[in-house]
Amino acid sequence: MEFNSVLLAFVFIAVLLAAGMLLRMTIPFFQKYFIPTSLIAGLIGMLMSKEALGKLGSIIPGADFLENGVYPEKVYDVMLSIPEVAITIIFASLFLGKKIPGIKKIWKIAGPQVAYGQTVSWGQYVVGILLAIFILNPVFGLPPMAGALIEIGFEGGPGTAAGMRGTFDALDFSEGASIALGLATVGILTGVITGIIIVNWGIRKGMTKEAKKASELSHREQKGLYPKDEEKSAGELSTRSESIESLTVNFLFIFVAVGAGMVLLKGLLFLENTTWGPAYDIEIIKHVPLFPMALLGGVATQLLYDRFIPFKLIDKKMLGRIEGFALDVLIVASITTLSISAISEHILPFLILAGAGIALNLAAFFFLAKRVMPEYWLERGILQYGQSMGMTTTGLLLLQIVDPEKETPALEGFGYKQILFEPIVGGGLFTAASMPLIAQFGPIPVLIGTGTLFVVWLSIGLFYFGKKNKEGAQS
Repeated sequence: MEFNSVLLAFVFIAVLLAAGMLLRMTIPFFQKYFIPTSLIAGLIGMLMSKEALGKLGSIIPGADFLENGVYPEKVYDVMLSIPEVAITIIFASLFLGKKIPGIKKIWKIAGPQVAYGQTVSWGQYVVGILLAIFILNPVFGLPPMAGALIEIGFEGGPGTAAGMRGTFDALDFSEGASIALGLATVGILTGVITGIIIVNWGIRKGMTKEAKKASELSHREQKGLYPKDEEKSAGELSTRSESIESLTVNFLFIFVAVGAGMVLLKGLLFLENTTWGPAYDIEIIKHVPLFPMALLGGVATQLLYDRFIPFKLIDKKMLGRIEGFALDVLIVASITTLSISAISEHILPFLILAGAGIALNLAAFFFLAKRVMPEYWLERGILQYGQSMGMTTTGLLLLQIVDPEKETPALEGFGYKQILFEPIVGGGLFTAASMPLIAQFGPIPVLIGTGTLFVVWLSIGLFYFGKKNKEGAQS
């Protein structure tokens, strides 16, 4: 009897998550540095794959049965396809369930964080493309598209890196997907460890007002559990179950947003194929994945919902649980299928990119955050730092320590900032189109464009928001 490959893949993912949760709850190191369970589970899964256990089986006499790891080939193929589905669901739901404010309000509340986030993102492109031009391409033979890997892996994170696997394959740069995912993994691990060090340093120096030391967390909180007397709701029921389940309704809007993204992507592809594509031999849209379009589909869906539906049908808390599930599954599946051989074959370029990305993010935090976001700079900066190191979740974990009751404007500003940030970089339209643009036009024009935007946003941050908010800055 042969089991359904999709169901079997999710059984393997469940077992990996259970193992990761057990390790997370029993090993103090994971608790101290807030290592996500999904990351632990993904690393376990990678060690059991054909890329690790399989290699070991091929060199040990009599262990030929381990050559493919513990996963059947069909299950492995399913795991390869899961990230694309999961990242699309996550991006489709990002702006659902909350009223989209006007640009003026976003700019007033979140302007400094927008300027800082945009500066770091475009800076990652500038540094990456310069490395590609002067080192990665001439010395190691990597294509100029490698210049986009820092932003895809660090600012985009594991979801974006895994979700763009099809783009990497279409551009004949399949090893780039594993390098980007490896960068995201290194970024998350480095982000939580260095982030905790930075947070503790900031607390000792008295730079935070609402700080919560890791040592002040209860035993249950360190294990990743809520206190016994603190119940958390997964979401509110907006419809009666005899009509339709509330969870079903929230999924309904997610997939409406995905469908809108599909229509938008098809429309842009048709436009490209009938205009600039054949006229100038330029193909960009055909390499753009679905998830950034699903994000725009979510924005359009929410705007129509606000305009025409007078009932509360979408619940943001429930959407948050859906997003969290999709992200956990995405991380486990993507790291499990990570190509270790692709990274090992390009280990020096990988280390160069990783070192450059980490150094850039640290430099931005220590030398730029206080100048661009003088008010509550550490709380705002550590949240942005966590995101720029691979995961928004990392930033939220670090913010939970320095601002546990969310009494500073950091989280509110971050939420508004995402509206002007996510559609463009950090997994947005430009992130998705960056490699096709480099492949089509070459690295120099893209370097000029990203460098210009870097300078513009840096200037706005330093000379507009920095001076404007300096009087209210905390010492």
